Amino acid sequence: MDPLVIIILVIVAVVVIFGVLIYNGLVQRRLRIDEAFAQIQVQLKRRWDLIPNLVNAVKGYMGFEQSVLTQVTEARANAVSAGAKGPADQAAAENALTGTLRSLFAVVENYPDLKANQNVLALQEQLTTTENQIGFARQHYNATVLDYNTSIATFPNVLIAGPLGFAKREFFDAEPAAQAVPTVDLSMANLSAPPPSASLTPPPADLNQPAPPIQTPPG
Repeated sequence: MDPLVIIILVIVAVVVIFGVLIYNGLVQRRLRIDEAFAQIQVQLKRRWDLIPNLVNAVKGYMGFEQSVLTQVTEARANAVSAGAKGPADQAAAENALTGTLRSLFAVVENYPDLKANQNVLALQEQLTTTENQIGFARQHYNATVLDYNTSIATFPNVLIAGPLGFAKREFFDAEPAAQAVPTVDLSMANLSAPPPSASLTPPPADLNQPAPPIQTPPG
């Protein structure tokens, strides 16, 4: 066999093997995204199941706070229906639901009897635990999406990702309150004033130092 043909066949075989390895790697990353998103869905469903129980437990105490309960119920329904719209839309709906739950818990603080209700306390604890699990699952999912999106956008994976249908995935963004960064005021107005410990009076004289000699005029 012609040596040139052998070289060409070897090159083609290396390219095919390399392409197969890249393809398999992209498939594995995509499957990890699906698995991470399924973990989020498990925790979200648990929260959806707890909310009706919480609403039923507090509505007897909150005769004039029905608007808060209505907002929670509507936000829950919107979150459930957003599950089929993709991670970005679902994240927005879930963040809205988190906001209404915070409003509900704030109202609960105004009712001492309600705060002491063991059923309400247990549901609050379960929801808090679920919120933490959602946060951990969100972080894992977003890290997996970042790894996948970076992989399909870099060479040589980008040569295979586009033609074979590996599209960019959406992140499951946290609510803006969770992403807020505290600000530090370093304006000149604050810097112009002396620090509290600074003293504007001169320090006391050192009594241990000898007094200067008295100069007498020449006679």
